[in-house]
Amino acid sequence: MIEKLRKSYSVVRLCEVFGIQRSSYKYWRSRPSEISADDILLRAKVRELHSASNGSAGARSIAMMASNHGFKLSRYRATKLMKKLGLVSCQQPKHRYAKQTQEHIEIPNYLDRQFAVTAPNQVWVGDVTYVWAGGRWAYLAVVIDLFARKPIGWAMSFSPDSKLTSKALTMAYESRGKPNGLMFHSDQGSHYTSRKFRQLLWRYQIKQSLSRKGNCWDNSPMERFFRSLKTEWIPETGYQNFAEAWCEIVDYIIGYYSSLRPHHYNGGLTPNESEQRYWKTYKTVAKFS
Repeated sequence: MIEKLRKSYSVVRLCEVFGIQRSSYKYWRSRPSEISADDILLRAKVRELHSASNGSAGARSIAMMASNHGFKLSRYRATKLMKKLGLVSCQQPKHRYAKQTQEHIEIPNYLDRQFAVTAPNQVWVGDVTYVWAGGRWAYLAVVIDLFARKPIGWAMSFSPDSKLTSKALTMAYESRGKPNGLMFHSDQGSHYTSRKFRQLLWRYQIKQSLSRKGNCWDNSPMERFFRSLKTEWIPETGYQNFAEAWCEIVDYIIGYYSSLRPHHYNGGLTPNESEQRYWKTYKTVAKFS
């Protein structure tokens, strides 16, 4: 009895010296000595998802993706697991842009930052970015459907011209079944304001909208996509050649961004799943109406 009291007093004194609650000490003493099979599976899934994101996914994304795959995981627990496994997100902090108010002389900003649309194939947005490939810059044009933030058309070349943007738009137009009543929004780059590109829009019966000059917030969904692509996927040193860059970027668009990566705008759903739920609901409503 005296020995137990002596040990208890020693524990109390040590907890006071190190500023630790006695309940925390008791919890530490009673922790399981072996990792359960469920924990092993969960840790393996966290590693798998982090690897699938090229090391870019943070605790929030890991928790969402794991939950979508049937693993019950909170953001707090995902943070603890990533810390234990030595996994760190490689994403960079946000960047602030300057704002301008000057619109295009002929084509106004019809979209006016109304990025929340109610159905697919209402508003598409496009932009061009650059990627280092084979010792020179390659240019990537992408078209995104605003409904689920899903990339639906893309093209890449060594020339940032209207041929590049036209190819991306044509891919989007044909892959979506040549829809009607579309609006296409972009910046005021020459590859979007050229006669060739505007004639293509006229042929597809697509209404054009342009951002104000130098104001990237007028096309922020596209800016956000390119930021995600560069911080989550593209290596800092770029790619060894054009073919490698193309394959890796297509793998990101189709394999990761559209199919696996949760999107905050979609309530944690991937773009593919968000669109699938819409069409499923749409068909059900159309059937009963």
